Amino acid sequence: MTTLPFTKMHGIGNDYVYVDCFENTVADPPALARQVSPRNPGIGSDGLILICPSDVADCRMEMYNADGGRGEMCGNGIRCVAKYAFDHGLTRSNPMRVETDAGIKDIQLHLEGDTVVQATVDMGEPILDGRAIPVDADGRVVAADLEVAGESVQITCVSMGNPHCVLFVDDVTSLDLPTIGPVYENHPFFPNRVNTEFVRVDSDTSLTMRVWERGSGETAACGTGACAVLVAAVLNGHSRRKATVHLNGGDLEIEWRESDDHVLMTGAAAEVFRGEIEVGS
Repeated sequence: MTTLPFTKMHGIGNDYVYVDCFENTVADPPALARQVSPRNPGIGSDGLILICPSDVADCRMEMYNADGGRGEMCGNGIRCVAKYAFDHGLTRSNPMRVETDAGIKDIQLHLEGDTVVQATVDMGEPILDGRAIPVDADGRVVAADLEVAGESVQITCVSMGNPHCVLFVDDVTSLDLPTIGPVYENHPFFPNRVNTEFVRVDSDTSLTMRVWERGSGETAACGTGACAVLVAAVLNGHSRRKATVHLNGGDLEIEWRESDDHVLMTGAAAEVFRGEIEVGS
C-alpha cells in the first residue's frame, strides 16, 4: 500500500477528490475514482480529478466519474482546478489556460487577496450537430420527440464538451431522478450515454434545474449542464442569452455571447479539506 495526498474541493456542491500530479502519480485513476467516491466507505465525491502538467497550457485536467468512467469536461471541476493551481503556486497565470479532453479552456480568476474565490470559464462554442454531440440523429435536436419508458417527451441536445439532454418541465422538485435518470443515461439514442437536465423556466433570466450525470447519478450541480441548459433555453425561446441558473448546490451565471458564440460560466470554487489515502495492494 502507498499513501497518496489529496484535496477535497467543490464548485457549488459539485465535489471531487483532487490529486496534484505535479507531485504525485496515480497508477490506476478509474480504480481510485471508484475507491474515493462512495459517500460512506469512501471519502465521498462525485468523482476524481487529476491536476497534471501540460505541454500546451498552464495545467491539464483529467476527470473521472464516480464509476471510474472518463469524462471529457467538468465545468465546476475546472474552476476548482484553476483555484488549486493558483492558490498552491503551480502557476500564477491569470487568466489561466487549462487543457481538458474537450480542448483548452481560458479561465479568468476572481481573487480575494491572493486567494481564488470565483472563476469565469470560457467554455467555447456549444456543439449542436446531433452526430457530434453525439446522439442518434442528424442536424440540430431542438424540441425533438423521443420515446422514453413508453412516454413521448421533448428534448433538446447540446454538447459542452460532453453530451447533454435538456427537458423543460413544470416541476423539478417532485421528480424521481434515481428512477428516471438512468433510463435517459442509458437510452440507445445516446451512444456515449448522456447527462440529463430537467429545467423549470422561472423567467427569461432565471432557470432552475436538477441534473442526472452519467456515471455519477444526481449531483448538486453540473457546470457544463448549466451551460447546456442556457443554450437550450435560448434555442427554445425561453431565455435571454444571459441568465442565472439555480442548482441544488448554488447559482451559476451563464452567458451565451453573441459576438463569438462562446458560452461563459461564472461561479464559486472552494477547498474543503486535505488528507491522505492508502491506495494499491
